[in-house]
Amino acid sequence: MPDDNTSAFLRLFIAIAIPPDVRKEIGRAQGRLRRHSPPSAIRWTRPDQFHVTLKYVGDVPLPQVAALEKSVSAACASCPVLQMKAHGVGFFPSAQRPRVLWAGAGDDSGQLAELHRQIDAAVRPFAPAEKPERFTGHITLGRFKPGRHGSVEKLLERATVLRDRHFGGWLAGAVEIVRSELTSTGAMHTPLASCPLAMALPRLADK
Repeated sequence: MPDDNTSAFLRLFIAIAIPPDVRKEIGRAQGRLRRHSPPSAIRWTRPDQFHVTLKYVGDVPLPQVAALEKSVSAACASCPVLQMKAHGVGFFPSAQRPRVLWAGAGDDSGQLAELHRQIDAAVRPFAPAEKPERFTGHITLGRFKPGRHGSVEKLLERATVLRDRHFGGWLAGAVEIVRSELTSTGAMHTPLASCPLAMALPRLADK
C-alpha cells in the first residue's frame, strides 16, 4: 500500500476489475445509448473506469488503510475465483424513475453474492453504518443529473434493445481496493491493492 501523506483520509471502495475487451464492448453500447440521450442529462462513466463495485467504504483514516487491506485479503482468501460475465442494460431504481444507467455483471455459480457478503463483513469496522440493501452486480454506465432537461424516451427504447446483449466474460482472480479522488473533470480511480481470491475454479455449467 503506497504511503500518501497528502490527506488524513483516503476515499476507498472495493471492486472487481474488468478486462479491456469487455470494457470495449460495454463502451460501444454506452456510445449508442449516449447518442440517444438528451445533452447534459447524464454524467457518463469513462470506459477506462468501468468496474464492478462490491462495497463503497468511504473515507478511511490513513492509519487504518493497512488494516482494511488485511481484512479484505482474509475475506478474499476464502472465496474462489469467479467466472464473470457482463450482460444486459438496465436502470436503478427503475426505467420509470431512472437515476443510474448500468450494464449487468454476475456469475452463474452465485459466488459473487457470497463474495459481496464476505467483503461487506470485512469492511464493516471501517465503513459507516448503512441500511442493508440487496446486492445487484452491475457496471455503472452513467448517472442521471438532478433536474435534467429533455425526454429520455429514446434512451429507454435503445436500452430495451440492449437488454439481452452479452458483452463478454472473464475470469476474476482478485478484488481491488480502489481510491476515488474528486477532480474538476470527475472522479479519478486509482487501484491501491489487489487481494487474490482462492485458486479454486467454480464449476462451469455445461453448454
